[in-house]
This record gives sequence, structure tokens and C-alpha cells, in this order.
Amino acid sequence: MNGRGLIIGAARSGAGKTSVTIGLLRAFKRRGLAINGAKSGPDYIDPGFHSAASGQRGVNLDSWAMAPDLLAGLLAHAASGQDLLLIESAMGLFDGIDGGSGRSGAAADLARRFGLPAIIVLDISGQSKTAAAIAHGFASFDPGVAIAGVILNQVASDRHHAQAADAITAHGIQVLGSIRRNPEMALPERHLGLVQAAEHTALESFIEKLADIIEQSVDLDAVAAAAQPILPAAATLALPPPGQRIALARDHAFTFLYPHLLYQWQAAGAEIYPFSPLANEGPNSTCDVCWLPGGYPELHGGALAAAEHFRTATQQFAAHKPVHGECGGFMVLGQGLEDSSGQRHQMLGLLSHETSFAKRKMNLGYRQAQLLADCPLGTAGTEVRGHEFHYSRLLQAGTDVPLVTLRDGLGNVIGPAGGRRGNVSGGYFHVIAASH
Repeated sequence: MNGRGLIIGAARSGAGKTSVTIGLLRAFKRRGLAINGAKSGPDYIDPGFHSAASGQRGVNLDSWAMAPDLLAGLLAHAASGQDLLLIESAMGLFDGIDGGSGRSGAAADLARRFGLPAIIVLDISGQSKTAAAIAHGFASFDPGVAIAGVILNQVASDRHHAQAADAITAHGIQVLGSIRRNPEMALPERHLGLVQAAEHTALESFIEKLADIIEQSVDLDAVAAAAQPILPAAATLALPPPGQRIALARDHAFTFLYPHLLYQWQAAGAEIYPFSPLANEGPNSTCDVCWLPGGYPELHGGALAAAEHFRTATQQFAAHKPVHGECGGFMVLGQGLEDSSGQRHQMLGLLSHETSFAKRKMNLGYRQAQLLADCPLGTAGTEVRGHEFHYSRLLQAGTDVPLVTLRDGLGNVIGPAGGRRGNVSGGYFHVIAASH
């Protein structure tokens, strides 16, 4: 059985989409519905909150990085066995890049391709009737994107609600909810955006509070009625498993692996063997490959430097088998890491670069990477698509040969990037899927 789906969008980031989506997921779960969440675009933090609220494994649906067949299959899988799938938009509903028809990365691509309506979360702080102009703009901007209604957020009073809601409904657009200003709905933030779900103190009580607010403020029946059927589809493989037995670093320092990769690797028969570097654990020596995903190693530099068994075991593993690191994992593969205070911590030394979080520089955007050699991402010449989002920078580039040639999402050449030495490879970008 495949369920029905809809998109939760907004005019911009910071309008309250994530809090509303989390609250909706838990509110519907309370009703006994099988409910799941998804995130458009490459954001790898929000799916963790979706999963905590719904009890299901979240997924990213990225129209730029994922070929149409992969996108359709992942959407169908996320909806399979569910009553309702809520897809949270990244940024604004129509925000993406010029990646070709239907390949912008915007949630609007999903709405058009799969016939999914959007509900818009409108932050009406500092405005009243002008909210109707924004709602009308959404409804008329793209005839291929159906707007099922709006949920008003940051409402100051009954009068404020009436001014905005009356103007919106006068243009034939449904107001499905009205949420009063409430600082308790805010999610804690850090330099990469939201603090991860697993690190949120009192996460369950926070989700329950959001659900209470949504139940009081939103017409859940109308939201559910707006959803449209999602058709079954078989997914292509985003990226072949890098090995039959995969040693995967998993703890508060290593958290950012896209859920669809893990799901698909396991569905393809790969076995996952998690280990915790922060607990001074090393990769299982019987595994075929070791994968160090992204995360926040800059917050745990001292603990990682003190984890002698992790360092020794990973070095021994790398002498005979592939080890790959992306973003935070790439930082840990280097000689050293400088934290925000400027203190240097010894890392694995499997590659020769040094990274610094003290000398911050934001790097953000889609990446197209052509592999220059065989590695866990694929064979030489293969192109993979992914995303880069980090504030750390290379303090010393090192002497290793580059792993990839990078282009941005528009195809502009960035140049050689990453590093490889022997069985070890890594780079700052997070892989999402092979290019098709």
C-alpha cells in the first residue's frame, strides 16, 4: 500500500517549516496514522527530527542530485505502508538552482513531477493583509504547483489573525491553521544549522509540546484531506555499496550519512558494523571497507585525539583495506584539526592535510565530482553528485594526490579536491548519488 503525500513549504528559511512539520508528524501519529517525513534538498539534519517525531526513517528527496527514477523510487518507498507522507521544503518552495527542467533541487520540482500539493507556512510577523498578497503569489506563480492552503505562523492576536486570514480567504485560499507567537517552538541552532535531533536535550518532551500546539492551532483533517496519492515505483541504486561488510563510524562526532544510502546499501545486502571513535572503538577488522561520515569532529577534537585504539586500529585497517571520509570524516583523516579556540588536536594522519575551525570560512553548495581513481565512491571516471556545507577550511592542503575534479551545481569548474593515498580517500563533499 502506498499512502498519500503533500509538501510543507514557505517563502523562506526561518518561517517555521521544521517546527510545524515536526508537530504535524507527531500529531498525526497520536491519531494512530502511519506517518513518515521527508526533506527536499540536501539538508541532512532535519530528517533526524522527522524520524524522532514519526518513528519512521526519514529521507531526502533532491531533484538536482537524484535522477528522476531514483527520486520516484525513494518517494514511493518513503510512502509505502504509510497513511501520510509530509515532505518539508528546503528554503522557499521555489528556491533551487538552474539545473535544467525539473532538476533545480527545489520542492516545487516534486510538486510538479508527482502532483503533490503544497501547504505554505506563512510567518506573518510585521504584516497583516500583505500576507494575502504573498499567498496569492504562491497560488498563481506556477500553474503546475497546487497550493492547498496556508498555515499562519507568528500570529500576535485574534485581530492580527482576522486581518490576515480574511484577506487570504477572500482570494479563495484556505487558511488551515493559525499559530500564535511562541518562543518554545524554536529549535536550537549551531553553525551548520539546527542542533542534531540526537543531541537535543529533552527531545521527546519538545516534540510533544509541538504536537500540542499543532493540535490546538491547525485543522488536521483539512491537512490530511489535501494530500494526494503517491504511485508505486522501483528505485534505481543511488550509489553501490562500497563493500559487503561496512565499518561505519557512528556517534556524536560522526552523524551525517544520508539515510537513503544506508537504507539502499542494506537493501542490496550489505552489512553495517557501526563503531564509535569517541568511545575509542576501531573498525571491525573483518569488514571490507571503513566509512567515516561527516559530523562535528571540531567539537570533539580532544576526545578523538585521545582515542589511541581508534587511531591505531584505523591505521592498521587502512594498510590493507579502503577507508573513506567525507567532510568531518575527511578532517579526521588528516594530520591535525584546529578547534574554534585555535587548539590543535592530532588526528589519524592517514592523509597529509590539516584543517582549522578557528579560521572559519563557509563553503556551501551542490557539487559534481568526477573520480580520478577507484575508491569507495566508484571507479575512476565516474561522476557523483553531492553537497558541501562546512565552516572549517584547509589550513594546509597537504601533499596527497587529489581524489576528484569538482564542479559546482551549475557546472562551473572548481578544480581538483580531496585527497587519496594508498587505500585512503576523502573529501569535503557529501555524496548523494551517482550522476545519471
